[in-house]
Amino acid sequence: MADKGGRPKSEFEESKKDFPKDWYDVVLNEYKEGASDVEIKAMFWEWRKSFSNNLWDRWMKEEKEFWETIKMGRALSHSWWLKKGRKSLDDKEFSYTGWYMNMKNRFGWADKQEVKQEQKVEATIDYSKLDAGTIKDIITKLGSNEA
Repeated sequence: MADKGGRPKSEFEESKKDFPKDWYDVVLNEYKEGASDVEIKAMFWEWRKSFSNNLWDRWMKEEKEFWETIKMGRALSHSWWLKKGRKSLDDKEFSYTGWYMNMKNRFGWADKQEVKQEQKVEATIDYSKLDAGTIKDIITKLGSNEA
């Protein structure tokens, strides 16, 4: 099927006839309540009676309207989850461990990791040109890992 300009309609445009007229708002409302991409994919599956991860990925690359809707939805979902933790600070029944694990898995949070990099430095010292006090200081520093 072609649009007014004669260009064939994309699979996304064709599929929209199976979506509710307010599909954009329906999707964003789900994300506003913390929905995940998996839940949104399931919704598209229900509307189309089929849906695949490959189709999702292709629409994300090729369909600006779809891509913008999902990107906005992800931001809304992330905001919902952040707010859930922030507003529950005083709630003793709230499971911070569960919330934190969800944030790690859903949004890629990670515990702080410090990477200590040790660097070996090789130097050649001509000890014949050093006095005894300087040699003693060097040996002392090497022994205490200050050098």
